Formats: sequence, C-alpha cells, structure tokens
Amino acid sequence: METKIRRYDLDWLRVIVFGLLIFYHVGMFFVPWGWHVKNNVTYDWLRWPMIFLNQWRLPILFVISGMGTYYALGKRSLWKFNLERYLRLGIPLGVGMLLIVPPQVYFERLANAQFSGSYFEFFTTIAFEGIYPEGNISWHHLWFLPYLFLFSLVLSPILVYLRRNETKFVEWIKRQIQKPYGLYIFVIPLYVLEACVEPFFDITHALIDDWFNISFSIVLFFFGFLLIATKDTFWECLKSIKTKALFIGIIAFSSQVIIWLFFEDGYIIHFTEAMLKVVNIWSWILVLFAYAAQYLNRPSKTTCLCNRAVYPLLHFAPKSKTKYSPL
Repeated sequence: METKIRRYDLDWLRVIVFGLLIFYHVGMFFVPWGWHVKNNVTYDWLRWPMIFLNQWRLPILFVISGMGTYYALGKRSLWKFNLERYLRLGIPLGVGMLLIVPPQVYFERLANAQFSGSYFEFFTTIAFEGIYPEGNISWHHLWFLPYLFLFSLVLSPILVYLRRNETKFVEWIKRQIQKPYGLYIFVIPLYVLEACVEPFFDITHALIDDWFNISFSIVLFFFGFLLIATKDTFWECLKSIKTKALFIGIIAFSSQVIIWLFFEDGYIIHFTEAMLKVVNIWSWILVLFAYAAQYLNRPSKTTCLCNRAVYPLLHFAPKSKTKYSPL
C-alpha cells in the first residue's frame, strides 16, 4: 500500500507564487508596455524585475499542478478525476467570470472612454455581450483554470496509466535525471517549442488560437507529473543541483538582458535567446523546488490558511481525501 505523503513545500510554493502574481499584476499598472489600465506615470526600471518574474511565474504553477495531479490520481478512477477537475475548476471559473472579471472590464472601458455609465448600467446592459476584446465577456486572469482543465482532461488517460503501472518510460526518466545535470533534459522539448513554435503564435489566453501557450504549458504540466512519478529520485537529485541551478539561472537571465540591450534581432539571436530563456525558466523552477524542499517542507497553520485564501472556492467542490490537490 502506498504511503500517503503531504508535500508542505508544494503548498508553500503555490501560495508564494500566487502572492507574487498579485504584486506582478499591480506592477503591470506601472510598467512601460501596454495593459488593460495604465497609470499616467510609468517606470522604465520596473521592466527588469517584471520580465524576470514573468518568465517562470506561470510555468512553475503548471509544474506544481502536474505534481498535484499525480497525488490526486492515487485513489480515483478516470471518470471521478475528471468530474472533480470540472467541479474544482469550472465553478470558480464561472463565478469569476460572473462576479470578478466584469468590474475589471468596466474600469477598462471607463479608462478608455468606451463607456460612461455606472457599473450597474454596465452589468445589466453590455457586460455579457460579445467576446473580449471586441466585446466584454472574458475570463481575463482566470485563463489558468480552463487551460488546466483542458490539460487534465486530455492527458488523464495517459496519467492514469503511468500512475498505476511501472513503465519503462518512467524508469528511463529516473536514470536520466540521476546523471550530472540530468534534470536539464526537460529543457530540450521546451527549447523546441520556444524556438520553433513561439514565433508563429502570439500568446492570447483565448484557448482556441493560443497554440504556443497551450503546447508549452501542457508540457510543463506533464513534466510536473513525471517528476513526482520518479518519487524520491527527483528530490534527491535536486539536492545536488540546487546551487548549480541558481548560478545557471543568474547567468541565463543576465545573458538575456545583454542580448536585449546590445543586439539586434536575427536568426542566430533568436535561437540563442530561446535557449537562454528556457534554461532560465527551468533553472529557477529547480531552484525554487530545491530550496522550498529544504526549508518549507513542514506543517504550518499559516500554510493551511493561505491555501484557503489562494483558492477559497475550492471548498464548494466535494472534499477530497487526497493528501495534495493540483489546485
């Protein structure tokens, strides 16, 4: 019988990353590039911490969600898992699109002189007419929820099989990550997507036409599942690479900044920057997992409280007996 495990470090990481998302979205009000609503004064220096945070903030959430899915599939059938995903992700999405997103669209319309009435007038007339940005129906920052549901639904047959069977594929992954810098094998698929798919598809968060974002994020989600499938192997490998990953991440991001400041676009620059970007993303993901495992993997009342604050509508869904939930 499999021992039940609670990864408190994953709980903490999710809380910390969601906390950073709050500061990130506040920062979007003040950075030079466009956003829904902008401050009259912007700060050019703010772009650097924002870019740094932006590269790995959502990738690590998809990895954590993939890890949580491994635990969630422990005692669930395929049907029950997908039903629970629908309830845990669909209800918050529906409530958010009904109550949380419309005020955001309303203030954007006011700021851009596209509407002049009260919020009550907006909500009862055009709030649910047309698809954003031409119309007003949108999931805005809640796009993570339908994407995560899609990934869970599409991959669930494969994940259930891998969860319940000792496969040669997982054993191969175990052997690879035990090699020096073996954890960086996951960079290869990310690099192919970044170098060869990203130039052709803008990130839209609209699901139906967001091919690069979908492919990149679903790969990260699957990676998270695979890493936990290796069980103690992954956590042991993290211990030996955490300092190296920290230095690699610093070098990779610094190199990107140098390219942005001093080099013009071109094929060589594109493929070089793509490699630096995915190495940077993966390095900081490894660093955060490693140091969280070292310092945060212990029970805490604060963690429990913060988890409820991060995702309060989760408790509308049936209670789970699983020791860890993907969201």
